[in-house]
Amino acid sequence: MMRIDDAVITAQVLEQKAAGAKEVEIDPKATLTPSAQDYLRANQVQIVRQPAGLGSPPAAADTRPAPSAAKDSGKRKFKGIFCPNMVIFDQDQKINYNEMERYIEWLIEAGIHGLYPNGSSGEFVRLSLEERKDVVRLITSVNQDRVPILAGASEANVRDVLEITEFYAGIGVHAISLVPPYYYKISDRSMYEYFAEIARQSALDILLYNIPQFTQELSLDIMEELLAFERIFGTKDSSRDLPRLSNTIHRLRAQRPDYVVLNGCEENLLPSVIMGASGGTIATSSIIPEIIIDLYESSVRGDIERARMLQFRILDLINLMLLGVNFPEGFKTAVGVRGFDMGPPRQIMSEEEREHLLKLEAQISCILADMGYEVRGPRACPVTNLSPIVGR
Repeated sequence: MMRIDDAVITAQVLEQKAAGAKEVEIDPKATLTPSAQDYLRANQVQIVRQPAGLGSPPAAADTRPAPSAAKDSGKRKFKGIFCPNMVIFDQDQKINYNEMERYIEWLIEAGIHGLYPNGSSGEFVRLSLEERKDVVRLITSVNQDRVPILAGASEANVRDVLEITEFYAGIGVHAISLVPPYYYKISDRSMYEYFAEIARQSALDILLYNIPQFTQELSLDIMEELLAFERIFGTKDSSRDLPRLSNTIHRLRAQRPDYVVLNGCEENLLPSVIMGASGGTIATSSIIPEIIIDLYESSVRGDIERARMLQFRILDLINLMLLGVNFPEGFKTAVGVRGFDMGPPRQIMSEEEREHLLKLEAQISCILADMGYEVRGPRACPVTNLSPIVGR
């Protein structure tokens, strides 16, 4: 009988360490990924779960370096401002890898604390499975483990979530984000079982994502019950509900003091940090990363006057982008104003909507110029007499 002591066992591990074996002994706590389960079935291999030192002689020490995805626990690293990355397309509606690389490098150089591909702002529902993989592969390649990566892994069923999570683990992602199952409405018990099953098998740590605008509400009762799973290390809340966020921090940290709570709503970033939020996944950080980081850091160090000023100064920009047409086109328009060629939208728009985006671009340019940024393009700006908040 062959013994494998890896914590996460993939098909590749089995091929390397158990080729030809018909029985493999593993630790009771080890995770078998979907590809490993396929390997076991195809090769008629039996698994025996037994702690090391019982039965079989100990296996030789594995001297291979651990994969980069497992270097640091999400509980230690997931703090600060995570940027939900936009996806840039070329004129043929394909991912513009060169411009994406320039954009990601710019965000890292601006001091962003973490990257968040395949979230709502990344239009993951408009990308194919291979495109979603390509986006994350590109970001991990550019990042080179400089900042933690939280990748959206929301799929239509448990099997697909586990498969894409295994892929992410192999390329250096640090944790995944999961919304409740979407399209079909399910019971609270089914929702609990969905997350519990993924937590039992996932190759990466899991951040629960509550965004009731697009999916079912993920209740505090379910989240509290899911605290039993160590893989589930935190929550992102985009409900735009500050009392809900405060109660999340209060209830869940009473049982898990290290539980990560990220705010997904920039309009209440200051009060959320004051109440103890770990940071935020803030879409506006893809446009004005310097200001959003300053707002977060001012809040953390207790410089409330500066934080309040910054919080109010970003509201007009947020409202323009959020209340425009066809989310996230307002945000992508603003990234374009910062100097990136965002390409055409994936969502088909009417001529009136395209004209509205042109007007929106001029308004966004005015606000960014008022903040102190260099911008190009037509603008008819009102005189505000407000001081710049970034260097030109």
